[in-house]
Amino acid sequence: MPTSILGEVDDLPGPATARTAGGAALQCPSCGSSHVAQVLGDNGGVSYVCTACGHSWS
Repeated sequence: MPTSILGEVDDLPGPATARTAGGAALQCPSCGSSHVAQVLGDNGGVSYVCTACGHSWS
């Protein structure tokens, strides 16, 4: 067992790119970054968060 989780980070896959239903990559409407995460929103809806600037939208 590793003494730190940091030793396991290199084994993880790279970040995924969030895509629309049509297959286009999502971009943050605030900064234009494609580093977007899809998250579960209020009442089970879907929201998005830009991991570059922190902007969130649904």
